[in-house]
Amino acid sequence: MTATASVAHLTPGAWATANRLLVRKALAEFAHERLITPEPTDLGRWMVRSDDGTVQYRFAAERLALDHWHIDAASITRHRDGTRLPPDAVDLCLELRGALGLTDAILPVYLEEITSTLAGTAYKLGRPAVSAAELAAADFQTIETQMTEGHPCFVANNGRLGFGVHDYHRYAPEAAAPVRLLWLAAHRDHTTFTCAADLDYDALVRAELGEETLAGFTATLTGLGLDPADYLLIPVHPWQWWHRLAVTFAGEVARRRLVCLGEGPDDYLAQQSIRTFFNVTDPTKHYVKTALSVLNMGFLRGLSAAYMAATPAINDWLAALVDDDPVLKRTGLSIIRERAAIGYRHRQYEAATDRGSPYRKMLAALWRESPVPGLEPGRRLATMACLLHVDRAGRPLAGALIAASGLAPAVWLRRYLDAYLVPLLHSLYAYDLAFMPHGENVILVLDAGAVERVVFKDIAEEIVVMNPDADLPERVRRIRAAIPAEEKILSIFTDVFDCFFRHLAAILHTGGVLDQDDFWRTVAECAVDYADAVPHLADRLARHDLFAPQFALSCLNRLQLRDNQQMVDLADPSAALQFAGTLANPLARFAPPSPAASG
Repeated sequence: MTATASVAHLTPGAWATANRLLVRKALAEFAHERLITPEPTDLGRWMVRSDDGTVQYRFAAERLALDHWHIDAASITRHRDGTRLPPDAVDLCLELRGALGLTDAILPVYLEEITSTLAGTAYKLGRPAVSAAELAAADFQTIETQMTEGHPCFVANNGRLGFGVHDYHRYAPEAAAPVRLLWLAAHRDHTTFTCAADLDYDALVRAELGEETLAGFTATLTGLGLDPADYLLIPVHPWQWWHRLAVTFAGEVARRRLVCLGEGPDDYLAQQSIRTFFNVTDPTKHYVKTALSVLNMGFLRGLSAAYMAATPAINDWLAALVDDDPVLKRTGLSIIRERAAIGYRHRQYEAATDRGSPYRKMLAALWRESPVPGLEPGRRLATMACLLHVDRAGRPLAGALIAASGLAPAVWLRRYLDAYLVPLLHSLYAYDLAFMPHGENVILVLDAGAVERVVFKDIAEEIVVMNPDADLPERVRRIRAAIPAEEKILSIFTDVFDCFFRHLAAILHTGGVLDQDDFWRTVAECAVDYADAVPHLADRLARHDLFAPQFALSCLNRLQLRDNQQMVDLADPSAALQFAGTLANPLARFAPPSPAASG
């Protein structure tokens, strides 16, 4: 690709459209998090002023449940001293830097993330338009690569700082370019491999690489006078090799503690999470998750070698819990286990850093099951993120799936809730267990457009048992955390209601598919039916009341605006939470009568 072709997507028209879309999102989410307070100017019309009052943003918006701002992108105008200016997302952040609390240290990096997010949107706008109806009938990886929005709450959600434009074309999920992973031989003295109880290292690498590739790798090592038995093989993101390991780990390479063996034989597609790859040569093979020292959405996306050691044991424990619980079994929930993990420990960097340092997360990988082998005949897979996708004509993909199913919208929604929400409720109330169940971490199993069951993934790094005294196997105890009692229910209120259902309800409501009252009534009916099915958990349901009149507004953008290098300490996720008052709970008015009232 030539230098000129690499930026062909950056045209004045695409840039203007990308800015209008991101300004809409910024105004909506910053208003939701109460960083800014739009002033009403007329019926359904609002205005936001810059810090110094010289700039005005005017727009039409509908305020929906959970204080969701549905802003009409076409209505946004920007004015300074009577002059109309084009909406510009970078200027917006500069004009509101005081309201957003952007410090001198954070501001330029945040602006770079905003600019990169705009560039990604411009790239997506340059691809052929695919309608919601077409996507509703598409295959798993086509849907995955067509997602355009990223995280629904974060404004700067596609920063990917570290990628050059050539890297973007090669490795961004939306580029849909096949990638071959590089493989390193890592000396056993510095490397830890762990796996599920029914797997071993030799069986894994033989299945992943094949005999011919393994023989070639062995020949490379013996040709250097090295004993292959002294090494373990690690798959590496090509970017990580070229930009980090070949330079930052140069001493390890020079001393032959690390040996670059070349590419593996299979083609992969990057998933929305950027550093996870799906095998398109053989979709029944494992996903591979790699370390990638690129800054994206509040974290450098490395993988901790120390964390990797316990990953398979945590997954085995959770898989057994799901299999043994009758409520979870009835929902059809499954997890795709992280079956094996490997991590390399650079002793000099470890001596210089604490456990959370990015220098400890530069070389590790895990192998996660593919959902394809467990798929029933006639079923299809789709990332749950697709339920928030809207095509360029404004048509929601969720609406197209509902139409394809032939079900009434509320019936379709209830089937989805039974498959997705009930497992999350039961995990909380029965086990103090919370997932990170956002759209990219959940896979839908579809039957003619209807959700039949769901698959949870990204387990070991993101689940938490919110009880520091929970009786867990020793290798699993890392996932225990002391979470204040009043915050436990936020695993539903924040992660599910505010960060996903808020957007889904708005898309269905404004798309004329399902009124928001009917949406939340259906959620309430699902919750009531779940409660009726678990009378032995009544005390816990009362203690963590899903029908409470309000709940704390926990803000994601505030985390990133405060520290976009490391938003949260994953070992203590509660400590970093940023709250901004409360939200009215849309379930409250559908609360069942209390036993005392009905008696």
